[in-house]
Amino acid sequence: METFQHYWEVLVNYFSQFAQLIKITDIIDIAILAFLIYQLIKFVRKTNATAVMKGIVILVVALFLSGIFQLNVMNYLLNRAFEMGLFILVILFQPEIRRMLEQVGNSKLSDFFGRQVGQRNIETAITQTVLACTDMSISRTGALIVFERGINLDNYIKTGTIVDAAPAAELIKNMFFNKAPLHDGAVIIRDGRIAGAACMLPLSGNNNIPASLGMRHRAGIGMSERSDAVVCIVSEETGDISVALEGIIKRGLTPESLEKVLRNELMPAEAEEKSVWQKISDFFAPKAGEK
Repeated sequence: METFQHYWEVLVNYFSQFAQLIKITDIIDIAILAFLIYQLIKFVRKTNATAVMKGIVILVVALFLSGIFQLNVMNYLLNRAFEMGLFILVILFQPEIRRMLEQVGNSKLSDFFGRQVGQRNIETAITQTVLACTDMSISRTGALIVFERGINLDNYIKTGTIVDAAPAAELIKNMFFNKAPLHDGAVIIRDGRIAGAACMLPLSGNNNIPASLGMRHRAGIGMSERSDAVVCIVSEETGDISVALEGIIKRGLTPESLEKVLRNELMPAEAEEKSVWQKISDFFAPKAGEK
């Protein structure tokens, strides 16, 4: 018992001394570093950087072993390679770095002041979009609907026709009717209202997209890669409903699952709260519905 008490006093004394050494700036420093590491892991998972990261790990191990076994030539070459590593990484990840900077530059200034969009307008837009996508799925009418979030999409809205109308299922279906003048392009919804129609979206450069997906799906994925927008897609060939988010497409959604995804992404206050361990598990788990 005395031994346990002794170790307990030593432990308490150790943490007391440690707490005295820690300053508020150290806590902020650690928090920023943890955030950057989290963003790096998230970045790797969202891109094709996994294989590259594995290659870097292999090179680090090779450098370590070459030093232990005194492989001088190999060690010299690997050291020179790591000195140029920053420039090599910039070249390898040039599209991803450019996309990230575009997202930062296009972020709405109003987001920094906590502007709140009326939840009722967004809820109406979600309900009417789900109704329209359900009917267009049955009739196999191709559709591309973009929900703007934090990143401003003015550059893409300007490529189409300015609408500024309250979303209604019949209006959305008429816009995508194959003989309508606005059917060729995307509808962009901002703050729960239709901001533009027949808008041109950037195509994704991802070579891993299945060949079965056409230009409409590639445009939807491309839009989700370059912004934080939520993109709904209805296939003209199959009638399948899909959602593109952060460069990932979820296909074969039912109207119920489409509404759930839209509510979770556009109305996060209504989303079911998860525990820390559930969030960590969801982060490392494969994306559900990814194909």
